[in-house]
This record gives sequence, structure tokens and C-alpha cells, in this order.
Amino acid sequence: MNDAVSIAAAVREGKVSAVEVTKSALARIAARDDELNCFTAVTAEAALTDAARIDRKVAQGNNAGVLAGVPFAVKNLFDITGLTTLAGSKINAENPAATQDATAIAKLKQAGAILVGALNMDEYAYGFVTENSHYGATHNPHDLQRVAGGSSGGAAAAVAAGLVPLTLGSDTNGSIRVPAALCGVFGFKPTYGRLSRAGVALFSSSFDHIGPFARSVQDIATAFDVLQGKDDRDPICTKRPHVQTLHVTSLHHVTSVHQNIRIAIADDYFTKGAEPEALAAVQKVADALDVTEYVTIPEAHRARAAAFVITASEGANLHLDKLRVRPQDFDPATRDRFLAGALIPSSWYLQAQRFRRWYRDRVREVFQNVDVILAPTTPISAPLIGQQTMILDGEEILVRPHLGLFTQPLSFIGLPVLSVPIQQQNALPLGVQLIAAPDNEALILRVAAVLEAKGVVSAPIV
Repeated sequence: MNDAVSIAAAVREGKVSAVEVTKSALARIAARDDELNCFTAVTAEAALTDAARIDRKVAQGNNAGVLAGVPFAVKNLFDITGLTTLAGSKINAENPAATQDATAIAKLKQAGAILVGALNMDEYAYGFVTENSHYGATHNPHDLQRVAGGSSGGAAAAVAAGLVPLTLGSDTNGSIRVPAALCGVFGFKPTYGRLSRAGVALFSSSFDHIGPFARSVQDIATAFDVLQGKDDRDPICTKRPHVQTLHVTSLHHVTSVHQNIRIAIADDYFTKGAEPEALAAVQKVADALDVTEYVTIPEAHRARAAAFVITASEGANLHLDKLRVRPQDFDPATRDRFLAGALIPSSWYLQAQRFRRWYRDRVREVFQNVDVILAPTTPISAPLIGQQTMILDGEEILVRPHLGLFTQPLSFIGLPVLSVPIQQQNALPLGVQLIAAPDNEALILRVAAVLEAKGVVSAPIV
């Protein structure tokens, strides 16, 4: 009973109490987090209080929620009542505590889930490794000498290690998908604007998404269902049409993809600059789905370059005041990237946005002929903590920016993407991205459910 859906069913049926489940999660965190460094705060007292409330609902015969008693944790850029929202920053630690939960947290709590803490991340969500100079590096549960990925590294590692079955992260250029791949779990970035970001510290407003990590497709789908809904606190979310609610129970016995679902492998850009194992992971998924077609996403390399320009500019603009007066209090790597972003000419930013509109139209044309596209999530498996460079295609390149090689061209235009975990024998896990047109989350989850049923993708506790 390690997955969220099973835990909730057992709590609702009175087979186990929410307090027992919560105490067990807190014990796992206490036993393992010293070596993993996933958590920056553990909210044990509040969690046990909330768990007792769920148990009273069950005892009274009331509906305790679809996630009744399920422990969860969130990246520390989500507002948590009573905690200061760090966003991985030393400077933010001086801010007052939040007085209201982020909308996403409130929705999960309303569904019966129990918040047990806040999770480590790259400072201001600017990074792919979660090697935070203020709060330490998060270690990959598969190999403690390696990174968990980032910027939602604590969220991915906590699920992979079985500390909690469900976490929330954020994704600007790949910050959900990269750590999900490196830690061997499912990480879901829905369509831009699909889920409310109210109460979340933003990095780049025109890119930022939130989404769940879990160890099963069913748990991802259930969390996604709960998190959906119009929210006037987030104007982007309010403008999004509501996707038809997923009937998550229909995923239990999905064993084949409907013949009308057209799936293809991304070629060209998405086949270059990756280790053979990363491409083999994509082929493994393609073989399981009987996919033989290829498709080209045009100008993906320019999309990645434009994404760098826009996110660096928007991110730097948010922190200019502090960069001027407190540069020494930033993580040096974050500070240097923000300073570079602050120097980008406005004409570059405007041209990148113009290209963004053109690229969105070209990708929309691609999806006229295909429904789901397969691509690697990262070019390599998890590098060592502290590793600065890697060799790809015979060229030495920097690790940090290039872990997002295959994720950035997709979040650039807000596409829904699920990174599914491929476990390798005697090797570190890798991820494969399932990509669809905007608002087609249900289609992605159906394909993922087929892969899970076939045993092609899985996320065992390590």
C-alpha cells in the first residue's frame, strides 16, 4: 500500500487510520532525509492534526475525500500557512510566514491529503540539479553521489525514496520532468495555465507551470483531477477552458491504445546530443506501442535558445532590486545567470517572443497529423553532484543548462507533457516524454497507463 489511491481507499474503508499513515510517513522522513536532503521543513504537528480530522470524518461516515489520508509535500516555493516561502533562497528566509496556503495545497487538502512538509529546490527555481548553496544538495535515491535533478529535486527524490507517495513541483524549462527522469518517477506538466499558480513564487510568469510527481499513472491522474479548476486568484488559470474531468478509475485496466490515437517519435533535434541509452529508452516505449512513424518538430533548437532569452530576462527582472543591494546573498550560480539575464537587450526579448508565436503555429501544424509525440526527457542519466561538464557527441558541454536540452522547446509553448520512468538493469533510470497538443492531458495519461500495464514504465521505491 505505497500508492496514493490505495492509501486513500484503505483510509476511507477504515482499514488503516490517517494518523497511522501520517506517522509512518513522518518516520520514513526522519529515518532517511538526513542522507537525501529532500525536506527543508517538516510540518509534523499540523499534519497529525489534519490526519485526526480525516479520521473523525471517516468515523462519522462522512466523505473523507479521494485522497483521504495521503501524505504529500510541496516544493518550497508554494505558500504554506505558518511557514516562510523560501523558493530556495537565503534572502526569502527573512520574509514573514505565509498566511494562506497556495491554491494547489488547499485543493489537495480539501480532497483529504495531508501536507507533511516543504521540499528542497534550486534557488528561485533557476537550475536543473538542486545543488542549493544555502540548503545543500538533494541526493538521488538511486545513487547518493548523484544529483536528483532540478529545480524540483526534493519533490522527485522524496517520491522515489518512498518518503511520500505524492509531491508538487513547478516546471519552467523542465523543472518537473528533468528530476522525474533522473529519479525514476512520473512527473506531469499539464498545459500552461491548466492548474492554478496562486500562492506560488514564480520564476518566469509566461512559462511557469505546476504539477504532480507520483509513482503511478493512477496517482498522477487522481492528483491532476483534484488540482484542476478555475481560480480567480490566478488570471492565467481563469482564462483556461476546463478540460473534461478524467475518470481515473478507467485507467485501472487500460491495456491498449485506441487505434485512432496517432503516435510518433520526435526526430532531428530530439535524436541529437543524447547518450545511446536515452534514445534506447524512447525506442523501448515506441516498440511497446508499435510506433514506427517519425515526426519533426521544426526549429526546436531556436525554441530552446528563445526560451533561455525570455526566462533569463523575466527571472532577472523579478529580482533586480535584491541583485543591486544584496548580490552576495544569492547562490553564486543563480546570481550570475540573473545578472546575465538583466543585460539582455529588450530587442532580443521582443524577437524571442515573436519567434514564440511563430513556433507555436508550426507545432500546431505538426499536431494536425499526430496526437502524441515521444522524446527523451534528458540527454543523460543523473550526473554526479558537483559535476560541471559532460561529453555529448564528442563535445564537452556544461551539465546544468544542458539537462534541459529536450524539455525547453516544449514548455516554451506550454504543451502538456508527462515524463514516464524507464528503469534500466544495473543502471540509473531515464525518462521519456509523452507530448500532446494543449488540453490533451487525458490522451497522454491513457498512453502512459498502457505503458504501465505492459510493465514498460514503472517507479519502484528505492
